Amino acid sequence: MLTQEVRRRFLKYFNTQSHTIVPSSPVVPHDDPTLLFINAGMNQFKDVFLGKSKREYTRATTSQKCIRVGGKHNDLENVGHTTRHLTFFEMLGNFSFGDYFKKDAIGFAWDVATHVFDFDPKKIWVTVFKDDDEAHSLWESHLPSSRIVRFGEKENFWSMGDTGPCGPCTELLYDRGEKYSDASSPIEDISGERFLEFWNLVFMQFNRIADGSMIPLPKKSVDTGSGIERVVSLKLGVDNVFLTDILRSIITATEKLSGIKYDPNNKNLAPAFNVIADHIRTLVFAISDGVMPSNVDRGYILRKVLRRAVRYGRLLNFKKPFLSELVPTLVDVMGEDYPEIKQSKSRCEEILTIEEESFIRTLHRGGSLLNDIIKNSKNRISAADAFRLKDTYGFPIEEILLLAKDALLDVDLAGFNKMEEDAKEKSRKAQKVKSQTFDKNIFTDFTKTHSPTKFCDNKDEEIKSRIVAMLIESQFVDTLEKEQKGTIILDQTPFYAEMGGQVGDTGEIYIGENIFVVTDTQSPYPGVIVHVGYVKSGNFKKDEKVFAKINGERRQKISNNHSAAHLLHYALSNVLGEHVKQAGSIVDENRLRFDFNHQQQLSYEEQKKVEILVNKEIRKNIKVKTYEISLAEAQKDPQIKQFFGEKYQSTVRVVEMEGSKELCGGSHTALTGNIGFFKIAKESSIAAGVRRIEAVTGLNAENFVYDKQEYVMTLENILKTAESKIPEKIEGLLNENKSLQTQLKEIRKAQIIAIKAHLLEKVEKIKNINIIFSKVDVAASELTPLVNDLLTRLKSGVIVLAIAEENKCQVIIKVSPDIIEKGILADLMIQEISETINGGGGGKMDMAQAGGKSPSGIDKAFKILRSFVEKKC
Repeated sequence: MLTQEVRRRFLKYFNTQSHTIVPSSPVVPHDDPTLLFINAGMNQFKDVFLGKSKREYTRATTSQKCIRVGGKHNDLENVGHTTRHLTFFEMLGNFSFGDYFKKDAIGFAWDVATHVFDFDPKKIWVTVFKDDDEAHSLWESHLPSSRIVRFGEKENFWSMGDTGPCGPCTELLYDRGEKYSDASSPIEDISGERFLEFWNLVFMQFNRIADGSMIPLPKKSVDTGSGIERVVSLKLGVDNVFLTDILRSIITATEKLSGIKYDPNNKNLAPAFNVIADHIRTLVFAISDGVMPSNVDRGYILRKVLRRAVRYGRLLNFKKPFLSELVPTLVDVMGEDYPEIKQSKSRCEEILTIEEESFIRTLHRGGSLLNDIIKNSKNRISAADAFRLKDTYGFPIEEILLLAKDALLDVDLAGFNKMEEDAKEKSRKAQKVKSQTFDKNIFTDFTKTHSPTKFCDNKDEEIKSRIVAMLIESQFVDTLEKEQKGTIILDQTPFYAEMGGQVGDTGEIYIGENIFVVTDTQSPYPGVIVHVGYVKSGNFKKDEKVFAKINGERRQKISNNHSAAHLLHYALSNVLGEHVKQAGSIVDENRLRFDFNHQQQLSYEEQKKVEILVNKEIRKNIKVKTYEISLAEAQKDPQIKQFFGEKYQSTVRVVEMEGSKELCGGSHTALTGNIGFFKIAKESSIAAGVRRIEAVTGLNAENFVYDKQEYVMTLENILKTAESKIPEKIEGLLNENKSLQTQLKEIRKAQIIAIKAHLLEKVEKIKNINIIFSKVDVAASELTPLVNDLLTRLKSGVIVLAIAEENKCQVIIKVSPDIIEKGILADLMIQEISETINGGGGGKMDMAQAGGKSPSGIDKAFKILRSFVEKKC
């Protein structure tokens, strides 16, 4: 594979130039919750560029997995219809964190372009920022100035945002010849088709502040990015990235599955092949990194990508799930360099199949309703109808738009988007809010003048400390008085702040008779640990020396549960497979809750195996080891579990219990034996493809078992049988109940027959119209079939039946078609008597019902209805 060769040669080259090869981060960002997916090579180094964290290296090189779909970088609708757009791509890059700058970066780029990519140096052009004379001069030592072009800020100046690190950039372009354009330079090549950009070097040398001015950064850095698909397309001399080796391999597999030949020039079918080849990579890499298709956030984007692939698959006559059958090809061509997709192969196949089957059912379920809406819509489908289809039936708006277009209809998309946003806002407001929240902005200036709070992991002894600051409702104060609720910040603390699913510590801060009860500990800002609580007695002053002591017994229980959660993760991976990835957790003193990716409910046998394995590790009384290593080293070790959505520094802490290894900053027990005993209390589903286990340990686990035993003993007493015979006894009772139910139905059937016979004997005549007026002793559910059957037997007439109970009543009226023609309508008759029975109801001309609160009014109602019929006759 040429792509594999280019990838490896690029990384090897920079490794020989003292660059650390840093593995690609997962496609879900660790340190930026505002970013849906990693969309550039620099994302995993963002904090390094901002100066918020450091690495043990100052030079790095990567081949980064990227997904651009949703948000600012949304190429989704273009994918498949252009020669270059992709939702998934690999970004080759080299980075300098305050090490080398323009001269070396430009030198490396030229060397790689001409000796690693093996491009013809005579066809390489370069663009620089219009004011960057330094870059222009440096490039002149590699190529003639006639092939160096200056552009403005829009093309050649990079910034992270309106403020922050920024700087000029320079791009390398390759002249693909007159076949693509008669433009003589990149300035004239508006489409960019002839002079194709294949590498961008960003020189981060300024910090742009709010007023727009730029201050030189103390450490100038370099960030580069080269899309491997584009490089390979240039090396192969093809017009289209979908003709490069990896994507073409997937297209070949699609050809075999569909029986249709791929023609890149076929405007009707080529986009379908292209979309599928691109989207399967996005899906497999995202699922392998822990994202599950769902209806929210990243999961929603992934489901949208999957459904788009399925829709295009219909153009290739795919009627059944097919995406999973492309996974082996993808794993064959990319799995060697990205082992995570090899490990998740069967998992990806399973999820893709389930999602496709679900989508097909959705199309069938919502299809008939959508057809009805299309028939009844004149020029456009209303926002309400479109929203109902999506919100109630799960019908994707993209599918609605496509089918509406086929029917020459418009869709009120603006109204739909507003309804969807209103629904999201309503959902956000309904979410629970933490009891204590902090405005992070208040700590921005605070941290500039105060050192970070030092955490001293001591659960048994008090430590001496100093009050650095105090707050009441996000306002800094100098004193806290008795019974006041507030927050204390110490220079050092034994209190663990809520993090990584572990709840914050509780305890006391005190000096003499002055006691501040800590009810929660949080870290609302990097380097800041806040102790939330109230003054029980005395008062506290800023800068006062105090003692701090946590609730050690509670912390030990939390630590036991936290270590048990790690063992649970280890056991789940062993029992269910390596695809299991943590999707959230909560650890407190009473229990542990662990969410993980898995598509099916755990069977009793699987739960039992998990419990046995966890308890086996507990009985081994393993010493819990904690040690620190570099993040780069951790990322290279496949045995160490890391979680997307977690933020890691350059140095990370590993918690190890023999086979269990995880990155974790939380507190743990010293020996697994301290956990005592582990028991699963509940296993459930919380979202599509996400399961939840709630478990207890130690004394809580023992009490859980005792409660179960007590429950069994209660059953023994009630059923008057031994424990071993409870299932047999219950089965016998169920069979007996089933038999009695059958007998009861037969008896009731006979009773209804008798009631019908009695009612037919009571048929009256009003001017040759058959009339039945009667109270009946039947259930409400039996009324409708009873009147239907009676009218079938009568063939013509009016039937009025009523049920009278203590404080309520119900009336049903049935009218045959020939009587309706006389103006005797069931719905009008119901209206006549609603007031009489103190109720209301409605229905149609042939049948109507009403419920009321005055059963004593039924007889009067009958008289009113007789009079109504007589008048109409």
